[in-house]
Amino acid sequence: MNDPVDVLIIGAGASGAAMAWSLAETKMRIVCLEQGDWMKPSEYPATGRDWEARALGDYSPSPNVRGRAEDYPINEDNSPIKVVNFNGVGGGTVFYTAHWPRMHPSDFRVRSLDGVADDWPIRYADLEPFFTENDKMMGVSGLAGDPGVPERNPPMPPLGLGKSGTRFGKAMNKLGWHWWPSDTTVATTDYEGRAKCINLGHCTPACAQGAKASTDITYWPIARRAGVELRTHCRVKEILTNDQGMASGVVYFDKDGVEQFQPAEVVVLACNGIGTPRLLLNSKSERFPDGLANSSRLVGKNLMFHPYAQVYGYVDEALDANRAPPTCLWSKEFYETDPARDFVRGYTIQFNRGTGPVTEAITSAAKGMLPWGTDHHAQFRRLNGRRIALSAICEDLPEAHNRVTLDPVLKDSHGIPAPRIDYTIGENSARMMAHGIARAKEVLAAAGATDICTNSPIVYGGWHLLGTARMGNDPARSVVNSWGRTHDVKNLFIIDGSLFVTSGGVNPTSTIQALALYIADQMKQRLATLFD
Repeated sequence: MNDPVDVLIIGAGASGAAMAWSLAETKMRIVCLEQGDWMKPSEYPATGRDWEARALGDYSPSPNVRGRAEDYPINEDNSPIKVVNFNGVGGGTVFYTAHWPRMHPSDFRVRSLDGVADDWPIRYADLEPFFTENDKMMGVSGLAGDPGVPERNPPMPPLGLGKSGTRFGKAMNKLGWHWWPSDTTVATTDYEGRAKCINLGHCTPACAQGAKASTDITYWPIARRAGVELRTHCRVKEILTNDQGMASGVVYFDKDGVEQFQPAEVVVLACNGIGTPRLLLNSKSERFPDGLANSSRLVGKNLMFHPYAQVYGYVDEALDANRAPPTCLWSKEFYETDPARDFVRGYTIQFNRGTGPVTEAITSAAKGMLPWGTDHHAQFRRLNGRRIALSAICEDLPEAHNRVTLDPVLKDSHGIPAPRIDYTIGENSARMMAHGIARAKEVLAAAGATDICTNSPIVYGGWHLLGTARMGNDPARSVVNSWGRTHDVKNLFIIDGSLFVTSGGVNPTSTIQALALYIADQMKQRLATLFD
């Protein structure tokens, strides 16, 4: 058995890294278990000419396609949107596009404002200082003064608009709609040891240069220097509890496949909205027959993905293609509820640059736009590098039937039950997507695009895994309290996207990390009474 530790964090991604860094100043003994390994930028796809092929293979965002030893399989047959995640130090921040919006103040008061879902037990103002702290730690580029989002002051200037961004901006001006350079975690100047972006290629699946912030190169080096221990290739099987109903530690498989027990005074889950409910549901005992911290029967329920409605077309000039970070602008024109529309809440429009030649060939052939024959090459030249795209990232409302359970048959390589996803797109989200598609077509028309194509929803668009262990004041209607502690187990905390009460209409990583820093701060303030 390993020596007991003060705090045991499970997961070394966005939230786990932020928590480890914040708690390090307490000088407690902190250990983080990560089932993946440290990443090697020299092996990232962007270092070779086959980067697009590898993004469909060993660096696919889908664990079911990737099939790395560090991954676990997911039964997603009963979902139109497939889960994408990454297991390794840095977690999803290794693979994300670096798009960096915050949730809006209204997102925390959905029940009060719109009569649906539930209000959060905290407000935007509670997180604001931690958003700011996190922006500095991750290194955010952007332009202050945007009237469509909460006030913020990014430490680096924004990405250049490029040809595609300029074209979109002029189109939005024609329509009289809000747009602004988007915040990103791509360095536009030299920043804290990271060189500025040189447009090596798309930011997904991974940045070989290190210009894109991922927690393996931002939070973790500082946390480890402060004394936090990070163990890789450690797959946690279950959380054990003692006779008092407190978490006593975890059982995990080490890099040699040997089962180990790590005792701890405090256990923190940072495994994302799929991995966290999976682990809780697998941690059954006589005291917790339905899974750990699940007296509300809400663990795994209310899964929210953010359905993406993507629309793209082609213009009469070569644009940026893949030679720049993919997301350059956002629009909040349709973010807040409008009673004139047939849905509540709203969506962000994300404006995207084009894609690489292999992806262009594959997707255009699938759409019937690239036929074989004498005109094949001429048609490809007309399409390649001229794509212009935008997506509506639509708010998902929490619905109990959208859920994560344990699959009765499928298991990972260590014999641990795999998660099963049951998910359908709600009526409100479907109407929102239809509205977003119609508006996107108007923008593309104003931008002079033709040959309009739609992907709705983006099938491999389950990037945002939210809501499966929600936060709240009422133990009957939530899994954790207003500062991340589970209602049922006084020394068990959750800090990842599982906490989300509502999803907002934005990429969640900035908010996930602000929540992790907020919970860490609450823990530090309450150290003397943490288990009361």
